[in-house]
Amino acid sequence: MQRTVLAGVIGVIFGTGIALSGMANPAKVLNFFDIAGTWDPSLAFVMGGALLVTAIGYRLVLHRTRPVCEAKFHLPTSRKLDLPLMAGSAVFGIGWGISGFCPGGAIPALGLGETSAWAFVGAMLVGIFAARSVRLAHSQRLAPAA
Repeated sequence: MQRTVLAGVIGVIFGTGIALSGMANPAKVLNFFDIAGTWDPSLAFVMGGALLVTAIGYRLVLHRTRPVCEAKFHLPTSRKLDLPLMAGSAVFGIGWGISGFCPGGAIPALGLGETSAWAFVGAMLVGIFAARSVRLAHSQRLAPAA
């Protein structure tokens, strides 16, 4: 229960920040990419602020012996740049550049009534399930026969 409430509070804070910064508005995001036209540098300031808060947060949180709602930290152990990572990053960037949404901006945009966010979130869910299916099929193909 405590974990769910905490996740909800964190989600509301994040969504409010996204909405207040304008990052739930796809036109604002797309204007950041339009360097030769209606360029809007505010996305760079939002991302810079997020990086600063994250850097400070990691320094403070990782000095703890364990997280508040978990028995241990779950941090990535691999530093390998592999095909799934590179392909996923490319698909993320292309989708963001085409739609003006990333998952962090699309979810709050649903609550703001941004109709194009519904199409983006639907496509994102289809992509998630397709990627899982491909990964499962690939792992089953590589697994030795019993």
